[in-house]
Amino acid sequence: MGAVGQATTGGYLERYDEALSRAPGAAFGLVREWMRTEWRDLFAELRERRPILVTPAFTVVTRHADVTEVLSREEVFSVRAFGPRLDAALGGPFMLGRDATPMNWREKGLMRVMLDPDDVPRVRELAGSAADELLDAARPAGRIEAVHGLFRPVALRVCADYFGFPGPDPATLGRWTRAVVTDGFANYHGDRAIQEESVRAGAEMIAYLRDRLAAYRAARDLPDDVFARLVRFGRATDDRIVINMAGLPLGFVESAPGAMTEAAEQLLLRPQVLAEAVQAAGDPERFDRYVWEALRFSPFFKLLPRICERDHVLAAGTPRATLIPAGTFVLAAPASAMFDADAVPEPDRFRLDRPAHHHLFFGHGHHACLGVHPAKVVVAETVRRLLLRPGVRLLPPPEGRVERSHGIFPDRFTLGLGAERRAA
Repeated sequence: MGAVGQATTGGYLERYDEALSRAPGAAFGLVREWMRTEWRDLFAELRERRPILVTPAFTVVTRHADVTEVLSREEVFSVRAFGPRLDAALGGPFMLGRDATPMNWREKGLMRVMLDPDDVPRVRELAGSAADELLDAARPAGRIEAVHGLFRPVALRVCADYFGFPGPDPATLGRWTRAVVTDGFANYHGDRAIQEESVRAGAEMIAYLRDRLAAYRAARDLPDDVFARLVRFGRATDDRIVINMAGLPLGFVESAPGAMTEAAEQLLLRPQVLAEAVQAAGDPERFDRYVWEALRFSPFFKLLPRICERDHVLAAGTPRATLIPAGTFVLAAPASAMFDADAVPEPDRFRLDRPAHHHLFFGHGHHACLGVHPAKVVVAETVRRLLLRPGVRLLPPPEGRVERSHGIFPDRFTLGLGAERRAA
């Protein structure tokens, strides 16, 4: 959804309840479609009238306190919804598919050390330089297809130069990550073809990384990238090095361009805010706040899936207390939680003074993004370099509309560049 603000049409619950009485399958199919195309209005109605929506297929959680409860209680709400699929693709256990196990704690800590926060200036400059090269190349055409012409290439350059994982080529690495992440986070129906493509892509990726690891071990001098740091560390087995390296682009190559797309669109939809952001662009730290507030209005991952492992009363002690039975597929909605007026003052206003806990687009709790420090500067710096270009503007639809795969992953977003000035 691209609009800045939309009047709530309402009536979702009436239509859902009516459909449920006639055809339960059609009823939760309606909710799935609304979450894909009309999520802002749907969530507004759910927060007000039915903040924990129980359907025959899944339960949707929309209030800030309840979303953070789900994401904080990993012993109750597990990542079993997608963990086994990631394990199948990577050929072994992956920490993001585990909840508070020794392997999870150990390897998450290890990778946080490898992704040193002191690398942030270097990563920002890397992303900015890559963005400028791509924007320079696009300038003569007067437009840029931002997803594949800017956002994904920047992310893939960071994978190559900072993670030490270039892939055989950027297109192949991008194909691998899309296949695995689609199965893990968008294949709610369990489509076998999607699962099989994920396993094939994962096997190719692991084989490539094993060859690259052998080359690193044989090299006399190693670069200062994350892969080399893991090799030098000396206490991780080859299997764990390879699987943890595979996890880096899985958590980055789709989510970073997705966040760039959403943030850029939201800023371009707001002429006054855009003008202020461009004025602030000479100071990256000041500019970054515009990106995070823009992203609050349309986060990339609007829903985070979990499985309830045992009966649990969610929002206990409140009027919305609801028993979540063991085995329930739960969709926690950060996109809704960030507009809950009980936790986020004036949620419909674009404000730069919001504290970090109002921003849930990097997750929350046990599975919050472990590479948040480099990821944040890649997203913000790429958007900053884009908006520093004169005449950056949305093009009218259909050309300028964001096109998405599986309703989630941006695949096309064409922007104008050049002489035409932005609206004041």
